[in-house]
Amino acid sequence: MIGTGLKEKILPVLKILLILWIISFATSFLFGPDMSLGTGNVAIIPIHGVIGVEESSGLTGDTISSQAVIAAIDKAEGMGVKAIIFDINSPGGSGVAADEIAQRIKSANRTTIALIRDMGTSAAYWVASSTDYVYANRMSLTGSIGVIGSYLDFSGFLEEYNITYQRYVSGELKDMGSSFKEPSEEERRIFQDIIYKMNEFFIKEVAENRNMSVISVRRLATGQIFLGSEAKDLGLVDELGTRKDVLDFVASRHNITVSAFELEEKKGFLDIIFSGMGKENFINLNPSVQFR
Repeated sequence: MIGTGLKEKILPVLKILLILWIISFATSFLFGPDMSLGTGNVAIIPIHGVIGVEESSGLTGDTISSQAVIAAIDKAEGMGVKAIIFDINSPGGSGVAADEIAQRIKSANRTTIALIRDMGTSAAYWVASSTDYVYANRMSLTGSIGVIGSYLDFSGFLEEYNITYQRYVSGELKDMGSSFKEPSEEERRIFQDIIYKMNEFFIKEVAENRNMSVISVRRLATGQIFLGSEAKDLGLVDELGTRKDVLDFVASRHNITVSAFELEEKKGFLDIIFSGMGKENFINLNPSVQFR
């Protein structure tokens, strides 16, 4: 039990943090992503962490939102840069977010290049494949073309402790994915069908982006991770190299002296405070489908 004196010390701090969070949220909502601006003719946009559709915040851990990436692309085009480099270090994430970013990249009227660092797998590779050129280190981890879906099933635990799940639904499948009951065969079939359909979208996008046949990509779509050197041999990566190699390529292609700058969303005060309170520290009971 927390003592009265300790409560009196903690409550004012919590109130201040709540006020700061409200201000931070309201500012983000009203004015959108705040970009860290530089100057130059080549923009570098980091795509680090899990890719999601929502605006990243201090309570969501190491994430990058499609909204932030798209805003950065818009800003880069508005600044008249010659090329946009996407510095990727991500295990993947939301298929919807990856598709949103990929479609925006393909509509960009600039040379676009993906540079895969430690990791650019699954949804992150989907994003990389949508650029004009894909670079990776020989030891980068990439590929992992596939979809995973999961949720926790507590039905056995409830039964062991004689806890009953009282079910009231308007349709037989309305509580499909509930953690409090074992899925029926029909529910398993539906979930698996969704996974297969989403995976087919993934395969076809990569095939189109990389100018490969659907059959060739489907053979690679086992979820396997490839080293950068292997990915190059398989046609998933164009060149092996470093950021310097990418900048040299841009300089040669556009016959310019490259002046590169990073364009990324600024982290707010509370993002720093709560950076350790990622969503991986919390249990999600809802069905989750991820490209990772």
